[in-house]
Amino acid sequence: MKKNIIISAMVFALAGATTSCSDFLDKEVDLTQQADNVFSDYDNTRGFLANIYTYLPDAFHGYTDGQYLNASKDAMTDNAVSYWDVHYYHQVHNDAFDATNHQFANYYYGLDTKGIRACNQFIKNARTDVIGNAAKSGDDNKLGDRWIAEARAIRALLTFDMACWFGPTPIFVNEDGSPYIMNTSDAMPPRSSFNQVVDWVVSECDAIKGSLPFRYANEDENWGRINGAAVIALKGRALLYKASPLNNPNNDQSYYQAAAAAAEEFFTANNALGARAYKLYSNGNPNSDYYDCFVSNPVLNPEYILSRSVWITDAIEWACSPCGYGGTNKAYGRTNPTQNLVDAYEVVKNGQWYTIDDSNSGYNDQKPYENRDPRLEQTILHHGSIWGDPVNGEDRPVDVHPEGMGINDYMDTHGGTVTGYYPKKFVNNMSFKSPTSYRHACPIFRYGEILLNAAEAYAGAGNASKAMEYVNQVRARVGMPAYTGLSGEKLMERIQNERRIELVFEDHRYFDERRWKLFEGKTANSEKMLPYYKQVYNLYGVDPSDVPNKDGSFNGTYSYRNSAKDPVRAFNSPKNYYFPIPDNEVKATGWAQNPGWELSAAKKSEDSSSATE
Repeated sequence: MKKNIIISAMVFALAGATTSCSDFLDKEVDLTQQADNVFSDYDNTRGFLANIYTYLPDAFHGYTDGQYLNASKDAMTDNAVSYWDVHYYHQVHNDAFDATNHQFANYYYGLDTKGIRACNQFIKNARTDVIGNAAKSGDDNKLGDRWIAEARAIRALLTFDMACWFGPTPIFVNEDGSPYIMNTSDAMPPRSSFNQVVDWVVSECDAIKGSLPFRYANEDENWGRINGAAVIALKGRALLYKASPLNNPNNDQSYYQAAAAAAEEFFTANNALGARAYKLYSNGNPNSDYYDCFVSNPVLNPEYILSRSVWITDAIEWACSPCGYGGTNKAYGRTNPTQNLVDAYEVVKNGQWYTIDDSNSGYNDQKPYENRDPRLEQTILHHGSIWGDPVNGEDRPVDVHPEGMGINDYMDTHGGTVTGYYPKKFVNNMSFKSPTSYRHACPIFRYGEILLNAAEAYAGAGNASKAMEYVNQVRARVGMPAYTGLSGEKLMERIQNERRIELVFEDHRYFDERRWKLFEGKTANSEKMLPYYKQVYNLYGVDPSDVPNKDGSFNGTYSYRNSAKDPVRAFNSPKNYYFPIPDNEVKATGWAQNPGWELSAAKKSEDSSSATE
């Protein structure tokens, strides 16, 4: 049974029907009249399930929109800035939108609600007598139960995703647990609190995990499908978010203990696989293993637990590479990592680790890339980085010397850097004279995150030794010295920093900044006394005084300054912890808007007047 199946034309045809009073469900799948036509046929049922997978979160989705989204979503965080003026990411940095016009709010609310409805249609109508539900050895044991469990897992993941973006979220199930599918006269379910959503997600994960193989034996056919490992990973992430300061204001350690227990549940099941267990990707080279994990072949990668899909493309290479590289076209590099992120990478000296602001580190801001965590060179392209295909003679030092338009890699008509940096992670070193396509997949869950989830959970629960055991496994892959003797806030700070650099550009930082409440207790002015990597309001970059030497070395000087775009971020509490519910949805459902996003009386009157013209 192949994963990459052709989705039935009948399934696509169903997407135009209307059943819901909610704007975001008005055009979603309606099987009132056609259920028998779809679910009485094995191939159509399989195709319907395959279509549900297209709703999974995808960190790469922005790269399909060259005008408004063509950058990493870390450009909504302190990790990066978007070069392109009309990108929607600037609106988030500047709090320059409202509930009527924000594209991210519309996108995520619409995508998740439509996906949840499709899951419910499948759960309600899928027939195990058509699918087959015989007890078998291997992956297809009780296949009907497995397919329904896959749909329930995706529904739980999308519900959790909605809660992360929007806070209180409806749970689309009836009191008896059956799927809630609205008809025209039905009201939307009430919104449940974030923690209530987590409790429901956890109960769903516990209910379905036994119907799924922890890892598929035949991944040539089933790679990318929901498995038991993904379900337990979702459970652990949800519980960790619930334990975090945003959702756990009283610091109840039992929340962290529950998250740690979920991590241990994963490790126990994983260890039972023996040689087939998920593990950190490594060929034994700390100077390349991290980068290779994301570019060599994400398919069948032993670290990847679940990803949205495999995208065979060169779009990410064009979108992320420095703007001076070109051939048949020009790269335009619109994701610009910040100096804040670069400074988060530790210094290694005499076998010890140091933060760059530690007086014992020997850090020199005029030789800023020496003796740093190996992940810095594997994640970020900086002045003097050697980049470009050597086979076609395109390799040369990256040059971000700011002399103006068209000068090397600093700025071009359609791209450039406002911070002095470009991303390297996920980017293949492509020939621009003879471009080719590569396999790309950004993990939704990977083993490195499980280790960091465990470390954070144990640190929050007060078990420092276990926390260091797990975070040090992540550090060992790149040869970083182990943490020893840490506890309390210092340990949690280091784990949060480790998570920042290990999971960068994987759609974690936006949520991490908020659930850790990093914005509280400081302002753009008050935080200026802190090292750049501890600042969240002010964003920074670097300017070199001259071009690099041919070997990548540099004889000039570096000057540090605010980012040329979005130099200072806006964050209003509690408003910016969540996106607004789209205004049309508030009007359709009668829900209260998220705090801080309520439209003024004048704005409401204006909307009403416009509607009658």
